Amino acid sequence: MAKRGGFPGGGMPGNMTNLMKQAQRMQRQMEEGQKELETKEFTASSGGGAVEVTVSGKKEVLKVTLSEEVVDPEDIEMLQDLIVAGVNEALRKAEEASSELMGRMTGGLGGLPF
Repeated sequence: MAKRGGFPGGGMPGNMTNLMKQAQRMQRQMEEGQKELETKEFTASSGGGAVEVTVSGKKEVLKVTLSEEVVDPEDIEMLQDLIVAGVNEALRKAEEASSELMGRMTGGLGGLPF
């Protein structure tokens, strides 16, 4: 009578060990990649370069640069909009780099039995 359940042929425990080693290696690579990403800076501009924003890989605003001509006391709303647009674009670049890193790290997971 055939056994029900368990691992057919007894081969799975060795595969689990290999799978665990791969998962640990992937975790180390992801941690290293995340640390590297956190040291990078992402810059974007808006208003034809009138506003420039730099964010870190940690998605923190590091610097905002304004050209003199964009600082118009009569039109504060435009300046606010340009700053928001610059920040959002810089954050989008940082997120894109993070997603790319995750894609490279998890690209090999397609064949895993989950």
